[in-house]
Amino acid sequence: MIDLRTLREDPDRLRASQRVRGEDDSVVETLLSLDERRRAALNNFESLRAEQKSIGKSVSRASGDERQALLDRAKELAAQVKTAEAEAAALAGELDELLMTVPNIVEEGAPPGGEDDYVVIEEVGEKPVFDFEPRDHVELGELLGAIDTERGAKVSGARFFFLKGAGARLQLGLLNMAIQQAVEAGFTPMITPVLVKPESMQGTGFLGAHASEVYRLEADDLYLVGTSEVPLAAYHSDEILDRTALPMRYAGWSSCFRREAGSYGKDTRGIIRVHQFDKVEMFSYCRPEDAHEEHLRLLAWEKEMLEKVEIPYRVIDVAGGDLGSSAARKYDCEGWVPTQGRYRELTSTSNCTDFQARRLKVRYRDEDGRPQHVATLNGTLATTRWIVAILENHQQADGSVVVPKALRPYVGLDVLEPVSR
Repeated sequence: MIDLRTLREDPDRLRASQRVRGEDDSVVETLLSLDERRRAALNNFESLRAEQKSIGKSVSRASGDERQALLDRAKELAAQVKTAEAEAAALAGELDELLMTVPNIVEEGAPPGGEDDYVVIEEVGEKPVFDFEPRDHVELGELLGAIDTERGAKVSGARFFFLKGAGARLQLGLLNMAIQQAVEAGFTPMITPVLVKPESMQGTGFLGAHASEVYRLEADDLYLVGTSEVPLAAYHSDEILDRTALPMRYAGWSSCFRREAGSYGKDTRGIIRVHQFDKVEMFSYCRPEDAHEEHLRLLAWEKEMLEKVEIPYRVIDVAGGDLGSSAARKYDCEGWVPTQGRYRELTSTSNCTDFQARRLKVRYRDEDGRPQHVATLNGTLATTRWIVAILENHQQADGSVVVPKALRPYVGLDVLEPVSR
C-alpha cells in the first residue's frame, strides 16, 4: 500500500499518479480526510486515557467527597475511553480498507494512458524471412509430436494442453537454462509452493481488479498462484532483513495458474493464453533508493535470455493504465511471432517500490537502526509461451525446427524433427 506520510507531504504526487493510470484522483481528498479524522480520534482517545490513568492514581490518595468525585469522573471516563477507542479503531479500519484499493504511485516518466499507449524503447534482432509458407506453432507442435491441445482439452478442458517428447524437452531445457543464468548472476534458485494463503495473495496485490483471474480453493481457503512472485514476495513477510545482505535475489520455478477471465475468444488456438504454464521468475528485495537501477538490471537479464534463444523482440515501457496495482513502472519484452505478424509479450519486469513490502511487513534497518520497508521487484526469465516464438522463428520448410545454439546443451538436440505418422 502507499505510504501515508508521502500522501500527507505530497498529495499532488498521488493525484498525478491516479491521472496517469486513468483512475479517479478524488480518492486523495477522501484519504486525507479519513487520515485527519483518524488522527484526531486517536489523539482524543489517548488524551482521555491519560486522564483516566491520572485519576486512577489520585483515587488512592483522596478521601471523602473528593474521592467520590474522582470515582464518578473515573466512571464517566471509562465510558468515554471505550467510545473514543472504538471510534479510532473504526476510522483506522476504514482508512486501511480504502488504502488497500489504491494502486501504487507511478514512477515519474512512465507513459500515461491505457493498454495501447505503451512506448517502444527498442527493437532487437532481424525478423525471419521465409521462402516457404510458415506454419504456426500449433501445426509445428503437431508435426513434431511436441504439443497436444486436442487431448489437453479432452482431459482438462479448453486452454489446457500436453507438452510431450520434444516439447517437454524444449520447456525443461529452456527453464533449466534460465535457472542456470540466474544462478550465475547471483540468484538463489527456489522451487516455490503454488498454493498460498489469502494474506499472501492480498499482500502482493492480486486480489484487487484482477481477482477474477485467480483460482481459489474455497474448502481450504487457499489460492493457486499465477506467478511465483506471490510466494517469493511473502517469503520474508513479517521479517526484518539484514541491510548488508541486500539486494536479496531469488529465481522461482513454479507452475502458474490463471483463469483468463474476460479473455473469451482471445488466443483460443494454441498455447499463448492458457490456464496452466511453467515459469522462472526473478524476484529481488532491495533498498528503495536502489530500486530504479535494480529494475534496469532485471530487464537486462531478460534481454540476455531472449538473445540466447535468438528471437527478434522489442522492449516497451508500459503505460500507467496497464501497470497493475502493485507496479510503479513496468517494461515488457515482446517476441516476434511470424504467423501473427506481430510482437507478443514474453517477459515482464515490474518495480513495485515499497508497495508490497508495506502490506507484507518486509523491512530492514537503515544505518541508524531504524526499520524501513524494502522495495520489491520481479521479472520473467522464461516461460512456456516462449515455445511459441522459438518454434515459429526457427522453423524450416520440412517442419523441423533448429534449436538455438545456446539452448542445445539443455535440450540435448540440435534440431527438432517431425515424427513419423
